[in-house]
Amino acid sequence: MLTAFLNLLLPPICPACAEHTENRGFCRKCHDGIRFIASPLCACCGVPFVSQQSSGHFCARCIKEKMPFLKARSIGAYEGVLLEAIHMFKYSGKTSLAKPLGKLMADGFSNKGCDLVVPVPLHKTRLKERGFNQSLFLARELAAIHNLPVDYIHLKRIRATDPQINLKEKERVKNVRGAFAAADGKVFIDKHILLIDDVYTTGATIRECGRILKRAGAKGIDVLTLARVVNL
Repeated sequence: MLTAFLNLLLPPICPACAEHTENRGFCRKCHDGIRFIASPLCACCGVPFVSQQSSGHFCARCIKEKMPFLKARSIGAYEGVLLEAIHMFKYSGKTSLAKPLGKLMADGFSNKGCDLVVPVPLHKTRLKERGFNQSLFLARELAAIHNLPVDYIHLKRIRATDPQINLKEKERVKNVRGAFAAADGKVFIDKHILLIDDVYTTGATIRECGRILKRAGAKGIDVLTLARVVNL
């Protein structure tokens, strides 16, 4: 009854296109406009494969390079509706998008033994500029749905870095090297951590955070991002 009353008082609209919708998430058209990432994909980093017969094994990169996480998954391709929604959320300060975007992540997440949700942190200067950490907002929404604790204090970005968006992969790796630290390593000892970020591009930031969490004693790390740059 309360939901019906609220819908009458404040009719639900799609956060992406502002059209009327039946609930407070994305409308059917916008939801269908998201290219969700599904099998076949790399068993480790989650990169989608072209061949339908390729699921269940590691990609060439994960064979050559040992990743600091057990597996990384992304909800959708960083394009179209999802890209526009992330840009509105992240760069235009439309924080109301945290709830529907966080629900997309929660719906695509299978909680299998995770003890702690940890968002990728922002440096204090970037946090002051933007006013919020988009990864923390997403982490809180997912954690609330799956009844998991969130730690946004003990993984810190200790060095300001250049924006990754205009950097090539080798430059991204160098840019984030030494940028993170565990403020209190005891917090992560023997914990299975779910590391949250908004976009997986080359994975440089995720790998660096994973390396720090492993060094701090985490027994396992899974990664979940809202979107991923996909070249298919």
